[in-house]
Amino acid sequence: MPLNFRNINTLWSSLIVETLAQLGLENAVICPGSRSTPLTIALAQHPTIKTIPVLDERSASFFALGIAKGSHKPTALVCTSGTAGANFYPAVIEAKYSYVPLIILTADRPPEMRQCHSGQTINQVNLYGNYPCWQTELSLPSLDLDRLYYLRQNIIYGWERATFPVAGVVHYNIPFREPLPPIKQLNYSTQKQENIINKLLNNIDFKHSNRSSYITPNYHYIQEWKKCKKGLIIAGLDNSSNPELYCRAIALLAQKLNYPTLAEALSPVRNYEKLNNNLICNYDLILRNPNYQETLIPEIVILIGEYPTSKELRKWLNQHKINTYIITSCDDNLDALHSNTIHIRTNIINLVKNIEKDDKPNNKYIKRWLTISKDLEEKTNLTMKNNPDFFEGKISWLLSKALPPKTSIFIANSMSVRYAEYFWQRNNLETNIYFSRGTNGIDGTLSTAMGIAHNHQKAVLLTGDLALLHDTNGFLITKNLLGSLTIILVNNDGGGIFEMLPIAEFDEIFEDYFATPQKVNFAHLCHTYNIDYKLIENWSQLESLLAVLPAKGVRLLEVKTNRKYDSWWLKNIFSIINNQDL
Repeated sequence: MPLNFRNINTLWSSLIVETLAQLGLENAVICPGSRSTPLTIALAQHPTIKTIPVLDERSASFFALGIAKGSHKPTALVCTSGTAGANFYPAVIEAKYSYVPLIILTADRPPEMRQCHSGQTINQVNLYGNYPCWQTELSLPSLDLDRLYYLRQNIIYGWERATFPVAGVVHYNIPFREPLPPIKQLNYSTQKQENIINKLLNNIDFKHSNRSSYITPNYHYIQEWKKCKKGLIIAGLDNSSNPELYCRAIALLAQKLNYPTLAEALSPVRNYEKLNNNLICNYDLILRNPNYQETLIPEIVILIGEYPTSKELRKWLNQHKINTYIITSCDDNLDALHSNTIHIRTNIINLVKNIEKDDKPNNKYIKRWLTISKDLEEKTNLTMKNNPDFFEGKISWLLSKALPPKTSIFIANSMSVRYAEYFWQRNNLETNIYFSRGTNGIDGTLSTAMGIAHNHQKAVLLTGDLALLHDTNGFLITKNLLGSLTIILVNNDGGGIFEMLPIAEFDEIFEDYFATPQKVNFAHLCHTYNIDYKLIENWSQLESLLAVLPAKGVRLLEVKTNRKYDSWWLKNIFSIINNQDL
């Protein structure tokens, strides 16, 4: 029977969970606690929802974030009352800015236990400020049929708000009185139970929640763009649920307009090279050359999604305030450069679905982009191949060539994502790229990657030592992990990104307060959590270990680099490549 009639709390909670299940909920992450007992029981005993218990709330929230990122479907997150829910806050913020659907259920004390110093009680109403798409406090559980209708409709509406018009966070604060365990207090006949179930759960069109969030595009823009001979398409940060279709749509637009496609490393476009003849991956390197900067200035820019990570690209575009069209299905302002911008509120797949290919010869503008790009790409590959030293940037270069096809990889923030932007090469591996660029922080790096791996058989995490250490409680999830995660740990003994900043020159405070080396023995750390560990001694070893990824469990491959050398090499490699003779 889908509803639990043992007592008022079990009925209330089972209606919440059954409604979510019929709407399509597949995964729930549950943190231990007493006040949330009715919710935990309802979720854990549901036949179609996969539940994962996670001890640490902060880690749990990022794990749920990772599951939702990988599945592109809402994931439920449950905790008890008090500060437990406060530990979800960083993941809530990331979910908002990354458009990730999370449904948060925080159990709470009843009103009479609030504001009187009752234990484990805080103000949980609107706990996450303006970050959720929608939030509400449910009434106390009731057996009244009208109140059960109210409950069901609030759950349906919350599901819709988590997915439409853009994905994001929905927060239900749910107060419970005792009894919290499933103690039998009700004695409803089978006929009465079935009557209630029929009224609440039958003859409801739950499919109405699967709305399209795309607005009918204005096709006249494409006609305007066709008149321009010097235009750029920028494939920015992307969370597409169908990367191949997304890449095909961009390629069709690029071919129709005869524009080069500058593809962010976190976009799937670099991993579907065969679809796009106009693909440019090394624009950051190109734009470091003053001569190229001047000759390649476009007349218009079509930005798909958010601006790429590259500061060189942003600086170049910002300097010239080029007319920019931003294609996005969200209602946010994505113009971080405050340019001459028009937002087109649709998605790229919808935009191009009715246009046809045009076979037009390449003009001088796109030919120049492609010629420069090919030349610098060959020089980059030669430079990387001939450098036997451990340089962090070479890891991204190697991954773009050596990962098994269709591997899922989560790339951490700070230097990991920047090196990927610089050196991830074009390929046809159809790699699935995941990231947390909503707020650019290192919060929950390991736990989010665990969530990605939970959705896939095999996944990879590329991270630095500080980002990993910031979230080592994520290793507690290992025993519940369905897939496998290979962690490529770049251990440069501190925050390499700070070596790139002016503060690095102030030796008296730099190491302790910015680089913050932690001096952790990762072999010992892995032993503590029963994680398979290997120290990488050369590039060939790393490449061979990436060729076949494990089917289950977690392993860590540690690559030790010197951040001073990494910083020096990065600052010089661009001029080395630009001046290199093949």
